[in-house]
Parts: sequence; structure tokens; C-alpha cells
Amino acid sequence: QVQLVESGGGLVQPGGSLRLSCAASGSMFSIYDMGWYRQARGKQRELVAAITSGGSTNYVESVKGRFTISRDNAKNTVYLQMNSLKPEDTAVYYCNARRLRISYWGQGTQVTVSS
Repeated sequence: QVQLVESGGGLVQPGGSLRLSCAASGSMFSIYDMGWYRQARGKQRELVAAITSGGSTNYVESVKGRFTISRDNAKNTVYLQMNSLKPEDTAVYYCNARRLRISYWGQGTQVTVSS
């Protein structure tokens, strides 16, 4: 069993930055592939960035060059550094841990980009 708790969301002006954190409890964090998803109001949840247990990363096209996903297995934490934020990045951001057919979700953290 893995519990995920996101933090770091908030209100930021366009062009600003935020860093989201996702702290995982439970054992064997390092074997999970981790991802950040987001869901804007009225839209489907989408994968924003992912990092495998081996450290490989991938991003949705709209955030490439602006967002960076990373993990610290010693701290059981995955991060999402978000730079050059745009109003269209506004959404609830969710952390996900996945291994084979098992998937865990956090409760989400709101990110609002507005002037």
C-alpha cells in the first residue's frame, strides 16, 4: 500500500514558477514509476510528466522545456518543477504511483495561474 500526499500548489502569476512535491509513505518507493497528472475544470485528466523507476522521463508536448520531473528515492518524494507558467496550466495536479497493474493516487493540489 502506498499513500501519496501532494503539496506546493497555489496561485502564481503568468511567467512564474512553482515546485510541486509528492511524498510517498509505504515501502519500496523506488520500484514505482511516478507521474504527475492534471485535470482542468471540464476537461479530462491528462499525463503531464512521468519518471520511471530507472529515471527515464517523458512530458506532454505542451510543457516540454518548462516543467521538470525528478525523484529522490531516499526521501520517497517526486517533484515537478514548473517554470514559465501559463494560464492554461491551471488545474488540479495529481501524483500517481504505478507498478504493473497497481496504481495509487494522491488527493491533488490546485495550481492557479492568473494575474
